[in-house]
Amino acid sequence: MTEIIRGLDTLWVLIAAFLVFFMQAGFGMVEAGFIRAKNACNILTKNFLDFCMASIGFFVFGYAIMFGVGNGFAGVTGWFLSGAQSGANIPLYAFWLFQAAFCGAAATIVAGGMAERMRFPAYLAYSFIISAFVYPVVGHWVWGGGWLSALGFADFAGSTVVHALGGFAALVGTMMLGPRIGKFGPDGKPNAIAGHNIPLASLGVFILWFGWFGFNPGSTLSVGNGDLIARVAINTNLAAALGGIFAMLTVWKIIGKPDLSMAMNGALAGLVAITAPCAFVDPWAALVIGSAAGVLVVLAVILLDKVGVDDPVGAFPVHGINGIWGTLAIGIFGQKALGLSFNGLVYGGGLSQLSIQLLGVGSAVLFVVAAMYVVFKLIDLTIGLRVTREEELRGLDIGEHGLEAYSGFQIFTTQ
Repeated sequence: MTEIIRGLDTLWVLIAAFLVFFMQAGFGMVEAGFIRAKNACNILTKNFLDFCMASIGFFVFGYAIMFGVGNGFAGVTGWFLSGAQSGANIPLYAFWLFQAAFCGAAATIVAGGMAERMRFPAYLAYSFIISAFVYPVVGHWVWGGGWLSALGFADFAGSTVVHALGGFAALVGTMMLGPRIGKFGPDGKPNAIAGHNIPLASLGVFILWFGWFGFNPGSTLSVGNGDLIARVAINTNLAAALGGIFAMLTVWKIIGKPDLSMAMNGALAGLVAITAPCAFVDPWAALVIGSAAGVLVVLAVILLDKVGVDDPVGAFPVHGINGIWGTLAIGIFGQKALGLSFNGLVYGGGLSQLSIQLLGVGSAVLFVVAAMYVVFKLIDLTIGLRVTREEELRGLDIGEHGLEAYSGFQIFTTQ
């Protein structure tokens, strides 16, 4: 019977890993749809190679740092998986594949924020470094027995470990690159640079929503607790739904139109926000968390435009801002009976869990911002971060890859 249970757990985790892997396609479709046709191949190549680089980096170094025996900061055993141990009641290789898919998701968030002007070789270097070293350190703190887990910090499926990390890495890279040519006028006012294929982006959002049912429920790592899996699944879905609705209502109120692209980012924001608390809250709380996420993503997009930061797909508003919100929501709506160290604020637990959550997400963000500044600075000084002005105007598809997303469609533009 024990072997049967282990086999079922292994099958469950592998299926979840396959769903999380399929999210790479979702990221690719969203990002390609939200940018211009002349850069579609470039962004898809980055998404494709992202998972390649993440797989190698996480195999050679990342898993050892994240789950190896070490100290509160990082693991130091299990390089190349040699002598490594599984972090669950499943085979090492199954657990590794699931965790590698998460690593790839964190890395690929950044592609959208730095889209349409980052050099491809620079992106490959970034992708390997974040997968092999930066992501695993934060992962060790939370999921590998590190100092945050010892304090009682909770992040069930990665609002901080995956999404805040990717979102703030995207913010750092986007600010260091500077805005796209033509994004801001001489007076600093933003100009709309429309994505070339909203239907493609909408397909990507549906793929991501679907894949999230591997991302969150799969993080149970076992089929043994059906109640937990079901609670995680319904919370995931409700937060996404309310995120989409409230983002649409918010942007409708502000600009007078129910903008589809903002509604889609709202659904993604709800998914990001519920990723940490999905196991620790009741469905009514998931509705509140998703609703707030939908409002926050719209306000964050507007704020970035006001301060002159060019994030073509909303990587930071979706993943950075709502990664923080979802992590803090545990300290507000979470329940000790569902696995936390303390009850959340609304259940009479005071500020105990909330203060731990704030310390955890704050520490992770500070580490990521500092580490990624150094990484991007070194890449800029050696490889170079940004393409030339001529290449940016012509499009990265031709300049970087010598091909077009739509054969015969390429035109030279001045914006």
